[in-house]
Amino acid sequence: MKKNIAALIAGLLFGLGLAISQMTNPAKVLNFLDITGTWDPTLAFVMGGAVLVTLISFRFILKQDRPLFEGQFHLPTRSDIDGRLLGGAALFGIGWGLAGYCPGPGIAALVMGLWEPALFVVGLLVGMWGFRRLPA
Repeated sequence: MKKNIAALIAGLLFGLGLAISQMTNPAKVLNFLDITGTWDPTLAFVMGGAVLVTLISFRFILKQDRPLFEGQFHLPTRSDIDGRLLGGAALFGIGWGLAGYCPGPGIAALVMGLWEPALFVVGLLVGMWGFRRLPA
């Protein structure tokens, strides 16, 4: 139960941060990608802040024996790059460039009650479902 409450609080904080930084607004993302037109560098600052927080906090977190609400850390063990990873990254980038959403901001934008984020999330779920059915 504690783990679920912690996940809910983390998700709400993440969504709030996305909303405050206006990353739920696809125009911000699309303007960031438009380097020859109406370029908006604010997304770089948002991403830079996230990387900085991660770099600092992980140094302290990973020194702990275990996470607060779990018996052990679950860190990735694979370091290879395969076709599925490259394909997924390419689809992510194409979708991000076309829609102006990535999964986190797309889900957070659902609370605005607009049809665009809902359509994006439906497409995301259909894409995930289809990708799981591809041979490895």
